[in-house]
This record gives sequence, structure tokens and C-alpha cells, in this order.
Amino acid sequence: METELIICEKPSQSQKIAEALADKKPSKKSEKGVVYYELKHKGKEILVGCAVGHIFNLKEKGSKGWTYPAFEYEWLPSYKISKDAEFTKKYLDVLTKLAKKASSFTVACDYDLEGSLIGYNVIRFICNKKDGKRMKFSTLTKDELISAYEKASKHLDFTVIESGEARHMVDFIFGINLSRALTLSIKNATGKFKILSTGRVQGPALKILALREIEIKKFKPKHYWELEALGDINSKHKEGSFWKEHEVKKIHEKIKNEKSALVKSIEKSEFNQEPPNPFDLTALQLEAYRALKITPKETLEIAQELYTAAYISYPRTSSNQLPESINIKKILQDLSKQDEYKNLCEELLKNNKMVPNNGKKSDPAHPAIHPTGTIPKKSGERQKKIYDLIVRRILSSLSDPAKRETQTVELSIKEEPFITKGTRTIEPGWHKFYGRFNPNKEEELPTLKVNEKIKLKKINLLAKETQPPKRYTPASIIKEMEKKGLGTKATRSAIIESLYHRNYVKDQSLEVTDLGLKTIETLTDYCPEIIDEKMTKKLEKDMELIREGKETKEKVLDKAKHHLEKILKHFKENEVKIGKKLSEANVETLEKESIIGKCPNCKKNDLRILFSRKFRSYFVACHGYPDCKTTFSLPSNSLPKPSDKICDSCKSPIVLMIRKGKRPYDYCLNKQCPKKEEWLKQQGLIKDVPKTKRTKPK
Repeated sequence: METELIICEKPSQSQKIAEALADKKPSKKSEKGVVYYELKHKGKEILVGCAVGHIFNLKEKGSKGWTYPAFEYEWLPSYKISKDAEFTKKYLDVLTKLAKKASSFTVACDYDLEGSLIGYNVIRFICNKKDGKRMKFSTLTKDELISAYEKASKHLDFTVIESGEARHMVDFIFGINLSRALTLSIKNATGKFKILSTGRVQGPALKILALREIEIKKFKPKHYWELEALGDINSKHKEGSFWKEHEVKKIHEKIKNEKSALVKSIEKSEFNQEPPNPFDLTALQLEAYRALKITPKETLEIAQELYTAAYISYPRTSSNQLPESINIKKILQDLSKQDEYKNLCEELLKNNKMVPNNGKKSDPAHPAIHPTGTIPKKSGERQKKIYDLIVRRILSSLSDPAKRETQTVELSIKEEPFITKGTRTIEPGWHKFYGRFNPNKEEELPTLKVNEKIKLKKINLLAKETQPPKRYTPASIIKEMEKKGLGTKATRSAIIESLYHRNYVKDQSLEVTDLGLKTIETLTDYCPEIIDEKMTKKLEKDMELIREGKETKEKVLDKAKHHLEKILKHFKENEVKIGKKLSEANVETLEKESIIGKCPNCKKNDLRILFSRKFRSYFVACHGYPDCKTTFSLPSNSLPKPSDKICDSCKSPIVLMIRKGKRPYDYCLNKQCPKKEEWLKQQGLIKDVPKTKRTKPK
């Protein structure tokens, strides 16, 4: 009997697919701790195995050490490339065993560039086949998985595969060559070894942030003045900003003692506020950051968890449209079984609201992010928040426009015109469905009549300064990258994270460090091609053309290699100059980034974050050593960063501790801090203990 192997991207997916397709309960097997499934679907023997993301990766071929240019590379098992990927070997071994039992093969990895490439690499390197069938789905619900299996394509999606492979290869040669060039420039110029990185997208992204930082640093504030009238209603002079002090003082002198204002005119205007579009990934990341202060990276991770649990559709989508093929009515019926959505869903069902306010962006592979209707069983607090946001966004997109009214009132204070505005909601429409996520504020004015006098309490002359442009946030820079065509929906948040890790940026406001600024300044002077966003954007378009079948992988790779060769030649000519500048910037940045405040004992010197090579751990010490021997230990397995915060309980400095894969947390240096134990519990670093066995935190 013919046996089929279905190849999945992740263990959670393999379980969902096995349970969906099995005539009866699938047989769960385990080897080396790797789970796979045996089942029958309509009598057919099926094996379901999984990878864990990329179990094959690119590696330099015939490496001669840390040199550049390097253009020879090959696909190898990931465990042979990196120790961090050793765990992938057992998955490779199990897939190899399953492949030997099978005569036909189906790829059921995520339907995107990465998923298609992961599946293809298993097909060609493990199964030793050139082709296979392809399942395409956007949710991990039973009905959709069965449909995807029974309607699977007879062939793999080769244009998507080639586009994904081209991206990997282009990013590999750019990343390895440019990062080596930067690192070796410091080594060859100063003899010091400091790993720096950049890439095809990372460089242009940092340039955007650096240009904004330079704009902020160069900004010179201008003085201006405003007149503000406080009373029964608050208003401002119709002129808005005054740029000449003597003019505004003259007006203020004229009206400052007035106790009433005359209502000169009242204008009302109504407008419809259309419902929001369904979420694409970028919009979800922006809204989660605005409403919940959850970073884009965390939002993507949480959305992926919700997807693998079959609670939402595939999150890595560029579409803000829901096609007619999606059974919205059934989704609403299923959502109505959850108490918090029951009334809202029933209202939409009653009014037969089944057509969302679709946006203009589309994705060839997946629709907008939407709930499946499956009721979440177990989920963390942050998962609940993101799930609630996605559900309410879809409900809102199906609702009516909100009707709002803006009222503009002009007042006269001794013939000086003052204006006040208020906006209120007349009919809530979609506001009701969006609930706590609704960004609109109610600014309702009292009922007024023309020629009516209103009381004034005070008229203020406000001296103000113009403000510099705001720094980008992790969410707004992703939006800007999307606008400029830099990176993909799936990679942008990771690129921003890499800028943090390389010490190019810091803080949630994405302040560019001296190292980041100097890197961009140096490359602008000596090798601007590295940070040229036009080049990156062009390559992005080329790879999309591969996906559309309008360009070949080979041609795109040849163009990328040719462009990179010119960049590296130019860089080599200026290597020593570049290295000296980058080395200086690195030293300056490290010094600045290590200071967390004044020493609480000597009161003179700075406290600095230091690293002990002997104990392989970070600690805090006074810079006045040996005169001042103040030191503080820090938790292990965390990267400490200055926070500019002071403990509100003991007034000791606080250090920001960054943990891989977890949320950063604030750490008070004072071991005897009265709030230490309570704080450690909140961070989940120690557990509650019975009062009879109370222990002290370490």
C-alpha cells in the first residue's frame, strides 16, 4: 500500500494536521524526543512529520577564514553550521527515516517564502525528490486542513520557492561580506576585534533612524507664544501661534483682566467615520504598540502562537482584505459562544453584516488576519490581549460607520477672536465593537447660543518652544520600512532587534547610539552604496518578480553579486579610514552605555556595568576603584543596560535586564531594598512561599 509523508514546519502544525486528517485518532509516535504521527485518511496510509523551521541553511563553501569577498556557498544541515542548531539533527534524522517509508510526499509548511523553501529543502535533500504535492491553508482549523489536503496542488510552488531561495542567497552574501568588511576594518586599522554587522536591509534601516537622530540633534528650538482663555469653556486665540513677543503681549495686556467672553458664532458639522480595515501584519503591530505597548517582535510571536493553536489565521500577511470565500457568518456564530462577544456577534448576524470594510492591500497567499471562531482554551494575558484586538478589529470592520459631530465655537474677548472645538460621537457604529481599543476621544462642549456670554477665570500668556521631530518607535519604523519597500512583513521586526543587539540603537524611542551614528556617517563618507535604500528596494522588487514568474533566480543573483563586488572594492580602498572611525565610535559608545548613575557611597564617581572574564558574568562597580570599592552583583543569563531609573522605594539605581525570548525587567541594585521580594515575585523570579516557611530572596 502506498504511504504518503506530509512535511510540516513545526511540531504544533503536525499535530493539528494529523488530528484533522485522521479517520480515527492518529497514532502518536516518538523517536529521540521527536514526535510524528501515523494515520489513515479514507483508508490511505499517511505519516506526518515536522521540521523545526530551517533544518538546512547556507554556509560558505571552502572557507579560507575571515576574509572577503566570499561568494561561494552551499546548503548544509543547520546542525553542521551552528552549535545553536544541534537540536535540529534529531528532526532531520526522523524525517530521513520517515522518507524511506514513503512513496509520495506533500509539503504542508506555511504558505510563504520561508515555509515553501523549508519544505522544498526537505523534499530535495532528505526525500531525494525533485517535486511533491503542496497544501495551502491560512488557518489550522479541521475543515480548512481537510480541504487543503484534498485540493493540494500536484506540484510544488516553484516560483515561491525560487523567490525564497534567492532572498536567502542574496541576504547571505550581503550579510557575510559586509559584516566581515566592517569587522576587519577595525581589526586591520587598530588591531582590535569588534564584531559589527550590517546587511542589505539593516544598513538602510539604520540610515533612516540615524538621519532622524541627526535632525533631532541639529534642531534649534524657536520661541513662540499662545493666548489661552480659561473659564466655562477653554479656548485659544484664533491666531494660534504668535512669533513676535511684543505683539502677543500687547493683546494680552488688552484682555488679561476680562471676566467674560461673547459667543460670536457656532458651527456644527457631521461626518461619517468609516470602520477600520481588517489587519495585515504591519497594521496589527502598529495597533498593538499603540493600544497595548506590545513591541512588534512580541506581537508577531504572540500572533504566531495564536495561529498554531488555530485561534487566528496566518499572521504574516500583507493583505487587509477578507475574500468572499471566507465564511464570516460561521466565524461570527462560533465567536458568539464566547460571552464577551456574544451580543456583538448576534447584532451583526441579525443585521446580516457579512461584508467587511476591506482595504486596498492584497497578498497572493493569505487573507487579512482574522479569528477562526475556535474558542481559546489556555492562553496567557498578552495572548488574550492580542486575540481580543484581532477579534474586535474584525467585528469593527463588519460594522457601520460611526457618526461624529464637530462643533467650532468662536468667542470674542474685547474684539479678539478665540476658538474652541469639540468632537462627539452621535452614533457609535463601529466604536461599540472596537471597545477599549477605540482611539477616538470625546470632547463635548456645553450647549451654547450666539451672543451668549460665558464666564472667564483667567487669560494666560503661554511661552513655548518648537519641538524637534519625534524619534521612531519600533512600530513606526516598521511602517516606514514598509513604505520604502525595505525588508518583508516577516523580517522587519527581527531587523530592528538586530540593531538593538549590535548597540546601534537603544531605548523604546529608538535613539541611535554614537556607534550607530558614526557607522552611518563613516559609510556615507567612504562607501554610501552599503546603506543605499534604492539598491535594496530594487532587489526586493526583483525577488517579487521571481515569485510572479517574470524573472529568474539566476539573473537576480548575478545582479546582486555584481553590485556587491563594486561595493566591496570601494570599501577596501577606504578600509583603514573606516576602521579608525568605527573603533573610536565603539569605545565612546561603550563608555556612555555602561554608566548607570552616581555611586551611592562615594557620591563622586560613576557606577559602571562591567564584565568579568573570570566569572563570565556582568556586575556593577564604582569607576573610582580602588579608592571606592563599591560593587553590586547582577542576575545571570541577562544582558544589563542602563535604565536612567531610580527605585521609588530605596532610591538606588535600577538596571534594565534583557533576557533572550522573554520580556526585559527592571532590577534594583540594593539587595536590602524593602520592595525586593515583592518585586522578584512580580517578575516571576521567585515563587510565593507559605508564611511559616518564609525565605529571603537571594
